[in-house]
Amino acid sequence: MQRKERFKEFIDYFTANQPEAETELHYSNPYELLVAVILSAQCTDKRINMVTPALFRDFPTPEHLATSNFDELFPYIRSVSYPNNKTKHLLGMAKMLVEEFDCEVPDDVKTLQKLPGVGRKTANVIASVIYNQPTMAVDTHVFRVSKRLGLVNQNLKTPLDVEKNLVKNIPDEYIARAHHWLILHGRYVCLARSPKCESCNLTHFCRYFEKNYA
Repeated sequence: MQRKERFKEFIDYFTANQPEAETELHYSNPYELLVAVILSAQCTDKRINMVTPALFRDFPTPEHLATSNFDELFPYIRSVSYPNNKTKHLLGMAKMLVEEFDCEVPDDVKTLQKLPGVGRKTANVIASVIYNQPTMAVDTHVFRVSKRLGLVNQNLKTPLDVEKNLVKNIPDEYIARAHHWLILHGRYVCLARSPKCESCNLTHFCRYFEKNYA
């Protein structure tokens, strides 16, 4: 099957079966999503959703967070991965939002990446989820699933390479949702070590299934 056909099958399936895919992180405004996404690096959304209610309750705005300090903030996120670095990132991010952006979360990827703790993946998530821009955040799930399905070349080495390839081949109107389609499929079906091919509905166009089972 040609790659163009795989993309068509991918979009056709998910627009019919999961048209409203969205992030599993809990948030109620751009600031909260930014905090949650920074915390979610190399950590599960489930864990982040356990710690953010208290965090958002006691630090409801960038101003509240910016006036905090390491010793005060650290206990709230002690249970997430790399809590020391993330505590520093959150404090730096909040101070920059207050001092340089009037407490507003920027709406473009390049500017977002100026914030402490915000790399390209996090910036793409914010631009996509909050501002509806056609950006593709590539995490481990997106990287793995897009290769297995055969949507991108197997030889691509970096998340940026995969991002560019996906964005080039997916119409703008679907890119934001496609990000979640790939993540959720990787999280619940196309698992890293033991993909659930027997219960997967994408095997009719999946390169991995074609190669290993067909």
